[in-house]
Amino acid sequence: MTYAIDPELLPWLDMLPGVTLTDYDALVAARSSMSELGDVLPAYEPVHPVDVRDTTVPGPSDAPEVPVRVYSPANRTGEVPGLLYIHGGGFVLGDLDMFHAPLLRLVDELGIVIVSVDYRLAPEHPFPAPVEDCYAALQWVEAKAAELRIDPARLGVAGESAGGGLSAAVALLARDRGGPALCFQYLGIPELDDRLGTPSMTAYTDTPLWNRPNAIYSWTSYLGAEPGGDDVSPYAAPARAADLAGLPPAFVTTCQFDPLRDEGIEYARRLAHAGVATELRHYPGTFHGSGMVETAAISRRMFADEVDALRRGLRV
Repeated sequence: MTYAIDPELLPWLDMLPGVTLTDYDALVAARSSMSELGDVLPAYEPVHPVDVRDTTVPGPSDAPEVPVRVYSPANRTGEVPGLLYIHGGGFVLGDLDMFHAPLLRLVDELGIVIVSVDYRLAPEHPFPAPVEDCYAALQWVEAKAAELRIDPARLGVAGESAGGGLSAAVALLARDRGGPALCFQYLGIPELDDRLGTPSMTAYTDTPLWNRPNAIYSWTSYLGAEPGGDDVSPYAAPARAADLAGLPPAFVTTCQFDPLRDEGIEYARRLAHAGVATELRHYPGTFHGSGMVETAAISRRMFADEVDALRRGLRV
């Protein structure tokens, strides 16, 4: 199929890493390819000093420790907002380095503390391991708010792709388990629905970076079973949640030529219908992950919208 992709993004299609997920051998190759992203994408040098440290936090019952990376603005005074960040990668790819440069930039621009979580990946660790790792990291952030000099009343969760889906799931868990209290959720191009039945998911079988075949492999790996079954937990696939009331305010983004487009739009609609303050941004001419092409005008607008949404949502 031919797609009307933004002309500024087209030259990058051959330079971005290919992701073809058909079996475990292909996944290993994709993990290797994604690890080379740093050679393609520009680094970021903060204008203001940022302290970065890797540590581990207490994990769920089946994982004693969860690795995290803590980004803090140096030489700050007083408490600042805190953000748990969950990286993308279809539940099967990604690590702390994948979004290192964008997170440095967010801390530099917003002056907030970000804790990025290195959750366990499927298929080696299917649901509920990844989301429970993320929830454990959120609990640690709340428990260590004074040490991190975070204002616990301004604590949010954010992520992109699978990280957006995991962020939505963490928000559901926090609501249903009585905390930690979240003031905001940023759901960037989120992966939310294992039923794979939306028009965009059905049609986009060959779109760049992410497509229906990859989504099928992603959900099969994460669930440890064929997607679309009758007993899938809403904490695995938040689109399955019957009740979205009482969740924190949300900012949801979608890309035009992305199989995840329609489930993101529908989740935003359902959040709004449930009384959750929700903002949706849809970007024409884009594809899943096209924001990595930072030089394109549409990508600059996407990042500016993200910064503005976090500024407002976290009350920076």
